[in-house]
Amino acid sequence: MKITICGVRGSIPTSGAQTIDFGGNTSCVEVSKDGWVLVLDAGTGIQQLPLTDLVNKRIDILLTHLHLDHIQGLGFFKPLFDPAMEVHIWGPASSTHDLRSRLGRYFSPPLFPVHFRDLPSKVSLHEIENSLFEIGPFSIQSAFVIHSGPTIGYRISDDHSTFAYIPDHEPALGREGMIKDIRWVSGGSLAFEADLLLHDAQYTSEEYKSKRGWGHSSIDDAAQFAHLAKVKNLLFSHYDPAHDDAQLREIFRCFEEKCNYTFKYEQAVEGKVIDL
Repeated sequence: MKITICGVRGSIPTSGAQTIDFGGNTSCVEVSKDGWVLVLDAGTGIQQLPLTDLVNKRIDILLTHLHLDHIQGLGFFKPLFDPAMEVHIWGPASSTHDLRSRLGRYFSPPLFPVHFRDLPSKVSLHEIENSLFEIGPFSIQSAFVIHSGPTIGYRISDDHSTFAYIPDHEPALGREGMIKDIRWVSGGSLAFEADLLLHDAQYTSEEYKSKRGWGHSSIDDAAQFAHLAKVKNLLFSHYDPAHDDAQLREIFRCFEEKCNYTFKYEQAVEGKVIDL
């Protein structure tokens, strides 16, 4: 499978944050193989999707949750306005409202001028929980993870490799921090022995102290989670919008100085392409 990183931010960068190298778009990743394309989250990065590997008229959008930074690119996604396209949108089930009504709040005035019912493409909505399903050559596992509101992560596998995508996640939440047995850690089944894990790393350890319960991880907790899950490669992502390029490099430098993990790790950069 081929993975293209199109958005790495937790929100649009705040005023003054320079993001030339890492990129300033919010969460979006393309996974493609054999002409099939999965779009993971629909942040502003969705406009950067290459879609060069798409050979059929179907696209699947897999949403982790419906916070604005993960759906704000949907209304500007061109395939939704193409009558020839079949667009499947997958998202977490909720006990209060169905997926259509929740997304319909975005696809309606005054937030957006076009209603869901007026989109010319063939749109299908799928609510998922702790689920197993297949799309083309991909076997997909979804599971609820710790984050504000109904939120899921994804484990995507083909015949050769496994990619775990958990961009908004706080596995260390609790009085004692992170449980050491990965079987009992939020998201553990999704990440276990994955070839590549993309994970929330919004804060430094010092910043996290005042932001416990906000639904995000420090870079150190993200690495510990990857270590417990025995992943082979880790991509840090979902950067704090207040961190500019220089700060992100310094955060990573400080992390490297004190860590001794044996798996490979690096910071996600917008535009990066990985053949997994």
